[in-house]
Amino acid sequence: MDSLQALASEIVGCRSCPRLVEWREAVARERRASFRDEEYWGRPVPGFGDPAARLLLVGLAPAAHGGNRTGRVFTGDRSGDWVFRALWKAGFANQPASVGAGDGLRLTGAYVAAAVRCAPPANKPTPEERDRCRPFLVRELALLDQVVVVVALGQFAHDVVWPLLAPGARPRPRFGHLAEHALPDGRRTLLDSFHPSQQNTFTGKLTEPAFDAVFTRAAELVRRPRTTPPGASPG
Repeated sequence: MDSLQALASEIVGCRSCPRLVEWREAVARERRASFRDEEYWGRPVPGFGDPAARLLLVGLAPAAHGGNRTGRVFTGDRSGDWVFRALWKAGFANQPASVGAGDGLRLTGAYVAAAVRCAPPANKPTPEERDRCRPFLVRELALLDQVVVVVALGQFAHDVVWPLLAPGARPRPRFGHLAEHALPDGRRTLLDSFHPSQQNTFTGKLTEPAFDAVFTRAAELVRRPRTTPPGASPG
């Protein structure tokens, strides 16, 4: 039987994309000056969180000196500072910050993953790299069978996640901050957010209140009474 633990092991051992393997390992060898005394992870980064999560957060990919360094998605970079602070405010995390995999962070009711599991050059995976990584997210979605809200951080994550949640559904919904898309199964919702990249946060395109609003809404959706999917027996 598949499991999140087995999936994590497969993700960590993946070497399917030569360009990403070369890049992530080069970054791990060369290191940023401020982290020169740290040993980098330098491998693909699996998802992290509560196996019984009702909220799934999907980002683009690990940061070169964030998840690629710490081995945990969104941990140790400025985007992660925004993510875990917002999750904490909304009641999904036990602390507002995360600097390393052993820092005591716990997620309750939430799970965090990425569309691509290796740090890509310039934060831009190729379409081929995106597609090779997609099966990992497919399996993750199947294993996280309590999820009712998926938050897509950015257009890239939105474009990857929607076809997995609603295969063949037309028209595809447009991405927009705080845009809310009900899934055809009648049970789940896709909720969009601008990515908390420095490009967005430093320019004011994404503010802290605007980002917090996404997770406030996610918490409201998570707490809604469970509904019976179309065609299913209520028993």
